[in-house]
Amino acid sequence: MIKLDRVCKEYRRGAVVIQALNEATVHIADGEFCAVMGPSGSGKSTLLNIIAGLDTISSGEIFLDDQPTSKFSDAEWTRRRREWIGMVFQSFHLVPGLTAAENVSLPLQFNGQPSKIIRQRVAEVLEMVGLGHRQAHRPSELSGGEQQRVAIARAVVHQPRVLLADEPTGNLDSHQGAEIVELLHGIAKRAGQTVILATHSEAAAGVADRIYALQDGQLTQSSASKLASAGAINMETT
Repeated sequence: MIKLDRVCKEYRRGAVVIQALNEATVHIADGEFCAVMGPSGSGKSTLLNIIAGLDTISSGEIFLDDQPTSKFSDAEWTRRRREWIGMVFQSFHLVPGLTAAENVSLPLQFNGQPSKIIRQRVAEVLEMVGLGHRQAHRPSELSGGEQQRVAIARAVVHQPRVLLADEPTGNLDSHQGAEIVELLHGIAKRAGQTVILATHSEAAAGVADRIYALQDGQLTQSSASKLASAGAINMETT
C-alpha cells in the first residue's frame, strides 16, 4: 500500500515559492492501477519522484506498507528502489552503447543476481514485451516504441511491487502510445503490481482503475468510467 498523508512540496526560486503539492492525500491499494492527470508543470513528476524517494517533501508523510518513509535512510531508499520500485520515463534513458538485453539486465546486475538467472530472466521479459528477436540490437537500431518496450522490460525485470510511469507515451505517436499503455496495463495486472501512471492524456488514463487530477498542487479523484464512456481509451482519436 502507498499512502500520502497531507503531503506538501514547495520549491523556492529566490523570493518566489512554488507549491508543487498542496496537502495531497491519497491511498493506493496493492495491485491498483492509478493514473494522475494534469498539464505539464502540474507536479506529476514531483509526485512520482517523492514516492520513489528521489525527492524530499516539505511536510506531511508518505507511507509504504504502513512504514513512514521519513524514517528511511539513504541506504533504505536505495534498497527500495532496487528491489521494490520500477520506473519508466518519457525519455527512454537507455544506455546507447548497450544492447537491449544488456540494458534490461542492469537492475539484476545491481542486485547481484547470478549470470545464468540474469540471462534467463532478461530473455523472458524481452519476449513478454514482444522483443525477444531484438535482444542484440542497440537503442539506435530500435524505433521509439521499441525503445520504450525495452525501458518497460528493464523496469519490471526485477519484479518490483510498484511501477511508476512518468508520461511513458509522451514521445510516441498515438498508435505506439496505445500499445505501450496496454502493455503496461497487461504486465501489471498479470503480476499484481501497483502502477501509478502520470500523464496529460485522457486516452492513456482510460485504462486505470482510478484517475486523479493534479492541478495547482491539488490532487482530486476523477471518474475513470466517465473517461472510458467518452471513448478515451481509443488513443488514436487524440
